[in-house]
Amino acid sequence: MDAARLRDSFAAVAAHGDEVPLFFYSDLFLKHPQVRDLFPVSMTAQRAHLAAALAKIAAGAGDPAQLTAFLRDLGRDHRKFGALAEHYDAVGASLLATLEHFAGPGWTPELAADWAEAYQLAASVMTAAAADDEQRRPACWQATVTAFERRGPEIAVLTVRPDPALDYQPGQSVAVETPARPRLWRYYSMASPPRPDGLLEFHVRLIDGGAVSMALTAGAITGTTLRLGPPVGSLTYTPGTGRGLLLIAGSTGLAPLKAILGQVAALPDPPRTDLLFAARTAEGLYDLDHLDKLAAASPWLTITPAVTCGPPPASHPHARHGPLPALVTAHASPPRDAYLAGPADMVTAAAAALTTAGLPPDHIHTENFGWSEP
Repeated sequence: MDAARLRDSFAAVAAHGDEVPLFFYSDLFLKHPQVRDLFPVSMTAQRAHLAAALAKIAAGAGDPAQLTAFLRDLGRDHRKFGALAEHYDAVGASLLATLEHFAGPGWTPELAADWAEAYQLAASVMTAAAADDEQRRPACWQATVTAFERRGPEIAVLTVRPDPALDYQPGQSVAVETPARPRLWRYYSMASPPRPDGLLEFHVRLIDGGAVSMALTAGAITGTTLRLGPPVGSLTYTPGTGRGLLLIAGSTGLAPLKAILGQVAALPDPPRTDLLFAARTAEGLYDLDHLDKLAAASPWLTITPAVTCGPPPASHPHARHGPLPALVTAHASPPRDAYLAGPADMVTAAAAALTTAGLPPDHIHTENFGWSEP
């Protein structure tokens, strides 16, 4: 299997944009109409999900370890849809038909063999992970919203109680489905380490046109039963590196980093930690009071609120204002492990600034599911 040939061919196919997933799902549903009920009524977001997953598989073809971890998460996560092992053959046939259609004259027997091998490897990893997961835990969890708190016009904090209890690592996320938007799943990160009472906290930002976020930020959601997928993601912290921590959060990207902060706080000797909490305006720093209370009780922790548009909080001793790359660079002195979460463009810019400032790439940890609401 030629990894470079896979990446080049996918780049050519991806240039056709939304036509690619549209063709794929049309082919799949025409040949296998029984699978249509696994998907939401509106396929707009689902088409974006497919494109993001294919891009990640093509990009990761040369890094088996990273790709395998992603595929295992994907296989476990697909259990919540009701996906079965026999569905994978149908998906593979439609995927190859789609790639052949858009590759045109570039579709050679060698390229077809590469893609067939790549898909079979991916499918085998996913089905094996799903089968193993089935022996250990449910495909999804029922979770009741026990509390709702609005933090400004666009942010809500939800507390939910899953049944059974959900085991996860700080920094991970779960897909969330609300009965108001059946079969539409969006990823949200838990905002604390696992708690003795089993409760989970989610930070939800209202997105213009975001069907799931609109439902989750409605005040009447208290008492609603949600469905949660299994924990996924690798934005997790392993103590013992001997390096300090730099956490960079944009908007509700704070949630997974706040969970990591809770993990660090429980260590016998927490490393020196700086949290840069950025938002466009001071109103977007929705959790600053809670963070300041944590910092006041934690001499190893410094909180720096940053506002990229408009004035920063005047009363905060560490408040900053300006372009995020410049603010990030000021905090980049190695040796550090950096963890970044937030809007994709912010994470990309901040990671580039850290690299330019001399932080080794393997000390910079990011995650972008690609298919959650922007």
